[in-house]
Amino acid sequence: MRALADFFLRRLVVLGRLTVRWPDGQLTTYAGTPGPEALLHFKDRRTVRRVFMDPGVAIGDCYMDGTLVPVDCTIYEVLDVLMINAQSRPYDMPMMRLRTALRHLIRRLSQFNPAGRSLRNVAHHYDLNGRLYSLYLDRDRQYSCAYFPHGSETLEDAQAAKKRHIAAKLKLDRPDLEVLDIGCGWGGMALTLARDYGARVTGVTLSTEQLAEAQARAAAAGLSDRVTFELMDYRKLHRRFDRIVSVGMFEHVGLNHYRTFFDVVKRCLSPDGVAVIHSIGRSDGPGSTNAWLAKYIFPGGYSPALSEVLPTVERSGLFLTDIEILRLHYAETIRHWRRRFAANRDTIAAIYDDRFCRMFELYLVLSELAFRHGSHMVFQIQLARGQTAVPLTRDYIQAGRPSLLDLGVSRPGDLHATP
Repeated sequence: MRALADFFLRRLVVLGRLTVRWPDGQLTTYAGTPGPEALLHFKDRRTVRRVFMDPGVAIGDCYMDGTLVPVDCTIYEVLDVLMINAQSRPYDMPMMRLRTALRHLIRRLSQFNPAGRSLRNVAHHYDLNGRLYSLYLDRDRQYSCAYFPHGSETLEDAQAAKKRHIAAKLKLDRPDLEVLDIGCGWGGMALTLARDYGARVTGVTLSTEQLAEAQARAAAAGLSDRVTFELMDYRKLHRRFDRIVSVGMFEHVGLNHYRTFFDVVKRCLSPDGVAVIHSIGRSDGPGSTNAWLAKYIFPGGYSPALSEVLPTVERSGLFLTDIEILRLHYAETIRHWRRRFAANRDTIAAIYDDRFCRMFELYLVLSELAFRHGSHMVFQIQLARGQTAVPLTRDYIQAGRPSLLDLGVSRPGDLHATP
């Protein structure tokens, strides 16, 4: 197996440098043109065999088990080298091609998310100890892509900018508009729309932990009369709303249920209503969820290509009034999360353990690099039931965006890739 691993790595690494310490202590360096560098140690032969038979799952499992160990670097540097090279030849091994094809074939089965299964999937990730999320998210607990107008914003400012950007697209042009928030999380978006825009908001979630926190936050902010949070599956919604927003929830819907989702949006949207759906997507066409992420982090989850989403929008009878693609914004968001997680690692390890920390570190690294080097992006689609629900041009969106002065940013900067 080592000979096969050596053959594969010599073909794979054409950019940067990866040094491998094998179980017998021998070092082998694989190098291409100048780029990122890392040193990786395989502690035993079984780890070598597992990783090269099924890298999609085994790299994560072995890192969690402590048998695949970064040396004088972090797992970020290791995966940075591997993923930046994998983009040039992602299917170099027959076994990898076969596993990828099989995952694609069964993806509809893995994304079959009826109400009961959706509830379990949500609990798997979102009903973890609430303190965990407070240790690496922003103060408002926005667990989705932030918006960096200039690149130098703090995480708090960028998340505030994201909420204002979405609010501008919702066209909240009069008080007391009834707004539905599908997948409301810990309530930050709903509370912002009520407090800053005078909306009356109903938020629905399948997470009991998020529900309790959102309700407590509404009470503490004195907004319980304007914001209501409910434990409810989106498919049970039948009320009409002036506006509908969904941020970071569509990734959990599943391919089989897209038509149902947009039918619900149409059913619940008033004739002159506006909806905004914010979701992770992929720019290289249909694919399948990373097997390790599906196993440990987001069971039933999938980030779709727009070619998989738009046909169901068309069949729903809704008008597609705007699409925006956010590139690298999520990479920057997760970079902030990853650094905050690292700064609070000892506290998180006391809540869970070191293996959990390695699992979460890997999740954040894989996610960041998928946006930084891979095909992942974020799309925002605006929908309406009527052609005249929004103005003829996008000027009203620009007018509603926060300024540098609003955000307290002294000077613009560029999005950058620093570990």
